[in-house]
This record gives sequence, C-alpha cells and structure tokens, in this order.
Amino acid sequence: MMVKKQSFRGASIGLASGFFWALDTILIGLVLASTTFMSFGEIALAAPLLATFLHDLMSSFWMILLMAFRGQLMDTIKKIKTRSGLFVVLAATLGGPLGMTFYVLAVQNIGASFTAVISSAYPAVGALFAFILLKDKLSGRNWIGLLISMGFITMLSYSGNLFSGVTISIGLIFVLLCVFGWGMESVICAYGMKDDQVNPEQALLIRQLTSSAIFGFIIIPVFVGHSYTMQVVSTSAFLFIILIALAGTLSYVFYYQAIKLVGPVRAMGMNISYAAWAIILEVVLLGADFSLKYFAIALMIILGSVLTVMQNKNTDALPDPTTPLTPKYR
Repeated sequence: MMVKKQSFRGASIGLASGFFWALDTILIGLVLASTTFMSFGEIALAAPLLATFLHDLMSSFWMILLMAFRGQLMDTIKKIKTRSGLFVVLAATLGGPLGMTFYVLAVQNIGASFTAVISSAYPAVGALFAFILLKDKLSGRNWIGLLISMGFITMLSYSGNLFSGVTISIGLIFVLLCVFGWGMESVICAYGMKDDQVNPEQALLIRQLTSSAIFGFIIIPVFVGHSYTMQVVSTSAFLFIILIALAGTLSYVFYYQAIKLVGPVRAMGMNISYAAWAIILEVVLLGADFSLKYFAIALMIILGSVLTVMQNKNTDALPDPTTPLTPKYR
C-alpha cells in the first residue's frame, strides 16, 4: 500500500512539474516574441540566453523569499559548502548554464526541431548513469513508459532533413553535450540529496543561485554583454519575466521533490510530460486550433510518463534514489 501511495504521489508531483514547465515555456515564448527581445536580432544568442539568465535569477529571488519565510535561508547558504551542497552545485552547472547554453548553440546550428528531438533523449542518458552510479533499476513497464513518452515527443518535434546542413557535426556535438548535462543533473542532484542533509527546496535554491552566478559572470558577458541585460531590465518585459519565473520555480520545486521521492529517472520521465501539457495549454490559453492528432500525442506522452513511475504489485519498495555510490565510483 505504501508503494502505491508513494508511486501516486510521485506521479502527481512529477506531472505537476511538467505542467508548470509547460506554462513557463509558453509564457517565455511570448516574451521572446516581444519587441524588447526581437530588437536584439543582430546577436543570435542574446534573446534566449538573456531570458534564461533573468528567469533563473528571478527564480532565485522567489526561492530566497520562500526559504527566508521558512527560516532556512542562512542554513541553506551554509550548506553550499558541504559535500552534499557541492554535488548540487555540480548538478546545477551541468543542467543549467552548460545544458541550456549548448541547447541554444544547437538550435543555432541545426534548428529547433532537431534539437528538440535529440534533446528529448536526456531521460535515457539519465537512466543509464542512474543505473551505473545509483544502482537505480527500472522495470520493463517503466522502460516501456519512458520510451513511449520519448517516442511521441520525437513524433511531435520531427520535421525536415537532418543531414542537409554543413554545420551538422558541431550542432550534433552541442546537442549531445546538452543531453549529457540535462541527464546528469537529475542523477547528481539525487546523490546530493541522498543523506537528507540538503532537502529538495534547499537544493533548488543552490541550483538557481549557481545557475544565475555562472550566467551573470561568465556566459552573458562572453556571448551577449551586460548592456543588453540592462536594456531588458528597464522594460515591462522584465516584470513579466519575474512572474514567469514563479511558474518555473514551482516546476523545479515539484521536479526536485520528485527526484527525492521516486528517483532521478522516474522524475525525468514525468517531467518530460511538459511537451503534452504545452499542447493543451496552447489551446486553452492562446486559443490555438484544436488538433485531434496532437491531443492524442499529448495523451500518449502523459500515459508514458505515468507508466514510468508505476510499480509492480509484488514490489516491496521503490528503488532507493539515495543509495550511496559503491567505492568503485567514489
């Protein structure tokens, strides 16, 4: 009974992370299409990198408020220097600045469609390293669910001819580095939270502070320049980003809770349901045309996500995402 309750809670939290990330994505898309960001067209990377930096910076702001309200802010800051905190910093660096920067570079080189298709494989990469490092095993049903979700996301994203561009080699390298970063973020974060020294909310604050710092001090100065950042901050678009970051923060809170509760692979399997939620939200919020085909694909993605966390009846307990690394991997 406990297993069923934990699976149901993990599925609910995981789907919630996907829902809020879909909402975040749609709203960020509106901001990137605004005149404020369109004016930076002469610098190809400016808009997405600036939006990501400001989004994570404002997410840090929301998390600081939350942790201050709970009286855990100073304790969280102190935990950054602990072994667990440093693992979260590493996970944040791989999944945030590196993962997102390589994602944007891949979009620039091979286009959004193929980048989305290939990057959707990150849960499989995470599953491989979770098995190697955390001994987290999936049942056949779980693998089927994960493959269903990834397969239908690929169907949703695919278009064009992948091998038509001369920049394909470097573009593939970029997107594979992105897949590695995103897949490893969840695994390393799970290990960082294994001993309960850092809880999911504390891990998230450390994650967003790390991401904001790396973007602010390294990525933005190199690729964009802070003059453009100040231009955005002085516009109404920045106020919108502050609100959007709240949805993103909720998504991350649920995602990190799911990592702790059901392990990194199942958390990723649920989180990628954002592709399905985005289809539904575009119809509800933006008045997009309803497509039975896309609605069916959305349902299959969500179905696959649910199967990813389901347990067999004879399973005594969920695989422990916090199993310590064996001496071989220490």
